[in-house]
Amino acid sequence: MIDYKSAGVNIDAGNEVVRRIKKPIKKTFDAQVLTDLGGFSALYDLQALYKDYTHPVLVQSIDGLGTKPMLASMVKRFDTLGYDLLSATANDILVCGAKPLTLLDYIGSSHIHPDAVVTLIESISRACLETGVSLVGGETAEMPGIYQGHEYDIVGVITGVVDKQDIITGSDIKAGDAVLGFGSSGLHTNGYSLARKLCFEVGQLPLTTELGDMLLAPHINYTLPVLALLEHYPIKGMAHITGGGLLENIPRVLPKQCSVALERNSWPRLPVFDLLLELGKLTLKEAYRSFNMGIGYVLIVEQDYVHEIHKFIRNAFSQFNLYTIGQVVVGEQKVQLV
Repeated sequence: MIDYKSAGVNIDAGNEVVRRIKKPIKKTFDAQVLTDLGGFSALYDLQALYKDYTHPVLVQSIDGLGTKPMLASMVKRFDTLGYDLLSATANDILVCGAKPLTLLDYIGSSHIHPDAVVTLIESISRACLETGVSLVGGETAEMPGIYQGHEYDIVGVITGVVDKQDIITGSDIKAGDAVLGFGSSGLHTNGYSLARKLCFEVGQLPLTTELGDMLLAPHINYTLPVLALLEHYPIKGMAHITGGGLLENIPRVLPKQCSVALERNSWPRLPVFDLLLELGKLTLKEAYRSFNMGIGYVLIVEQDYVHEIHKFIRNAFSQFNLYTIGQVVVGEQKVQLV
């Protein structure tokens, strides 16, 4: 007998996933979520925003985890990918000053393996709960032929809000401003195609637990410390260091007449980057374009606030490492490594 399951799609497995994830997802709901799980769409009440914001502007972004889930599949560990998804998307909207409100997730695979998918969605739920984000819905797609083996495609769509008068554009940045950087935990979600090639093709390294932990270190979410900073200090510009590394992402927030002189020895380099540079004999330019090199998020502020900001982070968010990594100089929207 020919049926959907014989074509590679197991509806029962999908139903099992939905049954098992309802409780952790519903824990993330705030009072503005008007729908339950299982509908065709999600409803989110915006009325409260007009009490808290003078001119609320919705900010949205979509991002995926690239080929990092391929590595997770190799070591059969899916418990941190949810943090990667929320961090990757929340940090993107954070650069304009937005507070995240909701997240939609998409998980695609050749076959639904309930234990792996449930672990993954539970991870997303925990990350949302810790940041105050409602996981309002998503899609789990089983598509044999499009995806292969036990690999997963993971994508998130985040929506946040910022007062129009508080949107950070970088337009006030000028030469002499300081560049601060929050430390990363490792690769975050970028450069994995190159990292896998260097580790397993060039270096032919065995996939040990230690190497797996190093490569799968969760992407850091900078939402809470940055939103707290924005309440106290005039941050001029911010950049999330994603694909393209420090060289490509910092210029996205710079005015045309400005560049950044980046002091590359002003923060500690993580072991994972030493390993990759040794394996690949990469040039500095290639390394700083491919990887975040230990800095996951950048702030640009007036020099007068640098000491106070460092003190604030040490006192209120000591789990985050913040460094002064350079300064703004006259130039043409480029990053100079010094």
